[in-house]
Amino acid sequence: MPAPRLRSRSLRKVFRKVSGGRVSLHYKKKKPKNAKCGNCGALLKGVPRALPFRMRSMAKTKKRPERPFGGVLCSRCMRQAIIDNIRQ
Repeated sequence: MPAPRLRSRSLRKVFRKVSGGRVSLHYKKKKPKNAKCGNCGALLKGVPRALPFRMRSMAKTKKRPERPFGGVLCSRCMRQAIIDNIRQ
């Protein structure tokens, strides 16, 4: 039986081949959900599904798209926000 700290359903089971040719069971954290648009809730393209400690070591350009509101709004809502801003 696994250690009590590993009995949580929040951890996923990963089978790894270890030295000696045997297969060992490792427990890893699950990936977070996809980033969503702050306006319409659509999935954001170009934003990785990574844990915060992995995101910290990533380059800024790899974390979100290089456009206005990149990583916050989807491209459709971003276009609409720019159009609304011009009209005011």
